[in-house]
Amino acid sequence: MSEQAPIWLFDGVCVLCSRGVQYTLKHERAQTIRFVAIQSDEGRAIAHEHGVNPDDPETFLFIEKGRALPKSDGIIALVEHLRGPARILRVGRFLPKALRDVLYDLIAGNRYRLFGRFETCLVPDADTRHRFVLPEQK
Repeated sequence: MSEQAPIWLFDGVCVLCSRGVQYTLKHERAQTIRFVAIQSDEGRAIAHEHGVNPDDPETFLFIEKGRALPKSDGIIALVEHLRGPARILRVGRFLPKALRDVLYDLIAGNRYRLFGRFETCLVPDADTRHRFVLPEQK
């Protein structure tokens, strides 16, 4: 995988985030995105570098072409790589960023309550494991 591959920094214990990763794996147009759990050493370093608290992340990051895109900008950039129903989220780019981010914050701030939380990070299957950076399983 290229060093220039897009990176999705995600919360590996968040059910919504993990399901989003699984959706992306199924609907990605080209298998280029690299998935980094914020709980991993690399994920924590990326989070710190971009001002995200890895112990209480309020956003995921989608990093592409050297740019870290948080919140709704990250979602819009991510769905550009997908096919399937999620592509409807591209219409979000026509909404004011402030409104998009308020909606993002509302969902992200309540994600554990609304969708749940795993005890451990998502464990990818053998076919996709090479695309992930996850924390060590204990």
